[in-house]
Amino acid sequence: MGVLADHAIRDMVARGEITATPEVIDAQVQPASLDLRLGTRAWRVRASFLAGDGRKVADRLAEFEMHQIDLSNGAVLEKGCVYVVPLMESLALPEGVQAVANAKSSTGRLDLLTRLITDEGVEFDRIAPGYHGPLFAEICPRSFSVLVRPGMRLNQIRFRAGQAILSDTELKALHSESPLVDGTAMIDQGLGFSVDLKPASGDLVGYRAKPHTGVIDLDNIGYYEPSEYWEPIHAKDGRIILDPGAFYILVSREAVHIPPDYAAEMAPYLAMVGEFRVHYAGFFDPGFGHANAGGAGSRGVLEVRCHEAPFVLEDGQIVGRLVYERMDSRPERLYGADLASNYQGQGLKLSKHFRAQ
Repeated sequence: MGVLADHAIRDMVARGEITATPEVIDAQVQPASLDLRLGTRAWRVRASFLAGDGRKVADRLAEFEMHQIDLSNGAVLEKGCVYVVPLMESLALPEGVQAVANAKSSTGRLDLLTRLITDEGVEFDRIAPGYHGPLFAEICPRSFSVLVRPGMRLNQIRFRAGQAILSDTELKALHSESPLVDGTAMIDQGLGFSVDLKPASGDLVGYRAKPHTGVIDLDNIGYYEPSEYWEPIHAKDGRIILDPGAFYILVSREAVHIPPDYAAEMAPYLAMVGEFRVHYAGFFDPGFGHANAGGAGSRGVLEVRCHEAPFVLEDGQIVGRLVYERMDSRPERLYGADLASNYQGQGLKLSKHFRAQ
């Protein structure tokens, strides 16, 4: 019982519980999740929606469609607009397996809101046991317009059998056996983490997205000049003021470790912790930051958006928590050790599309 590992996901494909056109490729299979691929067509819709009980996404598209876009030769999804894209993958889940989806790390760092919706779905990114049907990505670029093509992987799906979440007591025991953070662990409904606004060297603490920028082609890796898209944020006194509506990339003080037999998901700390939201591209794979996978702790990158009022964010303020889950078995490949992993050992870092600073 637990989060299904890479070899179990391959077994699901072999049994026809995960199907795709074209077929699932090995590069999609991560240690504890499956990358999902965009299909060939997008629908520009008037507003975000859920299918709802007894309703199909295709029926709701007929209600909210503005126009359709052929992605075959690449197409721009414009900032501030909402799109629905059928994915190449479909599911036929057994009754004992549920699924949860989340944006991939690079997607979140571009403020590219990407959520999974399904037929008869009443929640984003959550799929009930026994679901049989297609998958759709709802995409809303919030800071940058992006160029996409069929087969691009913006979100990922994780499969669970039974109850996998560790209690605080179990998490404390795991931390004593295999440290989950460097230093003191703040454990309360998960492993708490805080924002770093007093870096060990210099005063660069983050980046704020510029409001009027060019298009980002998601196939271009290490291509874009950060200064054309991001404004560096400096703090000399351990605090910054978040501007309403602005999007920030910050970093946690804690260096996180995910042991090989566990996975984790980032979650909000408290809904009313402040006038901001940490947008969590939430999956942390087995081996992230862990010594067995060539890591020495990796800090969590925080994707932060301020709401209605300016808000003072101070060094050490708790902004989120990691919920740890058991794997059903150890993955064949670990994050950072057996896979090319962009963010192993990371500190403050923009998405992989930007040149290193």
